[in-house]
Amino acid sequence: MRQTGWRLLVKQALDRTAAVVGLVATAPIMLGVAVVIRRSLGSPVLFRQMRPGRGGVPFELVKFRTMRDAHDATGRPLPDSERLTALGRFLRSTSIDELPQFLNVLRGELSLVGPRPLLMEYLSRYSPEQARRQDVLPGMTSWTAIHGRNDLSWPDKLRHDTWYVDNWSVLLDLRIMLATVWLVLSRSGVSRAGHATMPEFRGET
Repeated sequence: MRQTGWRLLVKQALDRTAAVVGLVATAPIMLGVAVVIRRSLGSPVLFRQMRPGRGGVPFELVKFRTMRDAHDATGRPLPDSERLTALGRFLRSTSIDELPQFLNVLRGELSLVGPRPLLMEYLSRYSPEQARRQDVLPGMTSWTAIHGRNDLSWPDKLRHDTWYVDNWSVLLDLRIMLATVWLVLSRSGVSRAGHATMPEFRGET
């Protein structure tokens, strides 16, 4: 279902309003987290990375930094499991690392709800069906997140994403946001079994 008309206007109004409220309400938390990260990991405090938005258009996603800047002898970054710190695990399990993304929502690059923005290099690996996940704005939380988050396989994650594209509504977004509160409190599905986060998506044959 295309995100157009009055439903899209309502979604955008909810996004911007919630982003302002979220930034104000969590400002003390974010300030404290920034100080702790600066003391334990050094600078920068924020992790910035280009991610694909609606239509695959790149934007700069911002999150709190959760990993050490560590490389092997050849200069390649060490695996996530070796760079992720105890502080980083806590920030990820509580989703506190994603609070700066309210800035992305305020700028109109993210929605509160939509398929999570993955990596730029994944765009060329999607099947035509999977690529439809880029037909809507990515989100801070998603239909996929409340159905297993990183416990899901890549095919299942992407299938949930395209289901959302076909069935989205303002009421569905509200339902997902309410379910996300429980997801965050339960800290479930933060990482794939045997991985620090989620294995790389390499496409499907």
